Formats: sequence, C-alpha cells, structure tokens
Amino acid sequence: MCNKLIFSPFLLLVILLSSFPVTADIVKPALVEISVNTNGSFKIEIRASIEALLTGINSRYKNTKDSPNAKAYDDLRVLPGEQLLESFQAFEKEFYQQVKLSFDGTAGQFHISSVEIPEPGYVKVPRISTILLQGKAPVTAQSLTWYYPMSFGDNAVRVRQVDEANEKWHWSAWQWLRDDKVSQPFSLTEVFTQQSILQIIATYLVSGFEHILPKGLDHILFILGIFLLSTHLRPLLWQVTMFTIAHTITLGLSMNGMINLPANIVEPLIALSIAFIAIENIVSPKLHKSRLFIVFGFGLLHGLGFASVLSDFGMPENDFVTALISFNVGVEIAQLAIILMAYLVLIYGVRRHLANDQKYRHTVVIPGSLSIALIGLYWIYDRVVF
Repeated sequence: MCNKLIFSPFLLLVILLSSFPVTADIVKPALVEISVNTNGSFKIEIRASIEALLTGINSRYKNTKDSPNAKAYDDLRVLPGEQLLESFQAFEKEFYQQVKLSFDGTAGQFHISSVEIPEPGYVKVPRISTILLQGKAPVTAQSLTWYYPMSFGDNAVRVRQVDEANEKWHWSAWQWLRDDKVSQPFSLTEVFTQQSILQIIATYLVSGFEHILPKGLDHILFILGIFLLSTHLRPLLWQVTMFTIAHTITLGLSMNGMINLPANIVEPLIALSIAFIAIENIVSPKLHKSRLFIVFGFGLLHGLGFASVLSDFGMPENDFVTALISFNVGVEIAQLAIILMAYLVLIYGVRRHLANDQKYRHTVVIPGSLSIALIGLYWIYDRVVF
C-alpha cells in the first residue's frame, strides 16, 4: 500500500507527460493585413498555411495528427509549390464564399491577385504562403469589418490607412479573432489610436504565458529537467534566472534583426538541450556550478524559439521594450507555474514519503529524466531527419 502511495504521483506525472504528442505540429494563426488607400482601392495580405486551410485543420487541434484529415495534410506539405497552387485554385470558389470584408456593413468585393507558395522545406514547421486579395472600397466608407471562418483557423488582423499622395500611413492595433468571430469595426476616418500601455502589457503577457502553457511542450520538458536534479529552492531559482537572462538576450537581438537562425537549426538544438539536461540528471548525482553555464547556453537557443512567436505576431514600434518585457514576464509566470505544479506533485506528494534523497533519486529523478531524455532524443532524430 505504501509503495502505491509513493509511486502513484510520479506515475501521474509520467502519464501527463506521455499524453503530450512527441511530434506536436501546431498550425499558427493566419496573419491578415488590410491596406485601404485613400484613392478607393484596398488590398488584403493573408499569410497562412494553405495546407491547413485546404484540410480544415485549425487551432482546435493541439496536434495536426489528431485531425481526421492528418494524412491529407501531410501529403500536401511535401508538394512542390506549383502542385499545391493547383489544389488551392480548385478551392478558390469556397474561399470567396467564406471570407468576408464589409464597409459600413456592406459586403466588399475582391479578387485573388496572387498566391505565393514557397517550396517545401523543413516540413515540421508549417509552410507559410501569402494570398493577396484586391478590390475597391467606397471612398465614403467610415469603417470596415473582417471575417475569416473558424474552419480556416484563428487569425490576427490589422488595418492600415494609406495616403500615397502625402506619403502618410497609419496602422491599427492587432485584433486576435477566435471562435468564429467577426472583427470589431476598424475606423477609416481618423488616425488610429495607439494601444494603451495596459493593453500592450496584457496582450504580450498572455502571449508569453500561452507560448509555454499549454503550447510549449519543449520548454515545459526543459524546465522539468532543470527541476528534477534539485529539490532545493535556491539553486533552482538560480538556474531559472540564468535561463531567463539568456532567452531575454537572444529574444531581444532576434526581434531587432541582429540574429536570424532558420528553424531547421534552432528546433533540433532545442531538442538537444532537453536531452542533454535530462541525461546529465541521470549521470550526475548532484548539482554542479557548471549547470548554470549550461542552462544559460541553452537559454540562448530557447530565446530564438520564442522569437519565432513574436516575429509572427509583430511588435509595436513605439512600445517595443514594454511588449518585450511583458512577453518575458508571461513566460516567467508560466515557468513558475510549472515549477509550482512539479513541487506539489514531486516534493510535497512524493519526496516526503521517501526515506532519503537517494531513494528519491532512484524513484523519481532517474525515471523522470530518462523519459524526458528519450523524448528529446526522438525529437532530435525527428527534426533532423524529417
């Protein structure tokens, strides 16, 4: 009975970890930019995964493998650009029927002027294509609304007023649209009001938190790997602090265009960091000072992973620092939440039932680290080979 009481919390943790897909492919929201020119023309640029759009795979699937159309989606991902374009052209009629742009409540007419599809590359990262729409806007229109159906996925949209004659333009704030919602009206009669500081903080704080919980399994496993070797708060906080400083540095540099590494390099290295930390937990019975430098180095890599999120979402030019700090704070809150949950399960739920640290190591640290190491090693293989 005692063994069951001791071991069941750890089994719960392993089950929770194993429930996450080891090859989680997540479709990112479409990014939509609408430019309305004072001469009455408009254009809409949609950056999205056409493969996901054609197969109806949207954000309700935490892993594209969960979709009944997963095979069709995977087949489309490896198609050359020209062949994927042919598939999209057969879909154009439905696309026109579903996407809606309205001026003062009246539907606007538009046509697809171009579709740019890159050749397949690192297929574990969804290929982002660009669909360009054009049309005419009533010069008396005072507002517009945008609708992109949930079956096509979540989307973020913003509007730009363009006065080419006077070389002036003004961007609106982003609107994130989920649950099949129509956008709030975008004004077309005045200079767009910048987001307040509180709005910026809230937007980017939530984005940072969600990037870790629930979307960032790789970062979750890295934090758990750090946690497993140390049952004491002080060294654990030092490691998390070094990780935070490191990913903040590369995140800031990347968002300023000073560092730019492709996903097919960054993603395997992040998987390597997870496997390395877990293997070190197995071969090393105690924490060494060198761990801080190792965590710092791997934190630099994870910062490049965070940058991929913000590069898609965009950063406000006038409040770059505020947005960057808010995103990092969201990340840190999520990391602390992971540590708190791990503490409650492993230290409070398991460690207090064990006679000594050695028993805890053999019961929790080694099996847990082995599980994390195997996932990390599989990811390295998966991300390099495929």
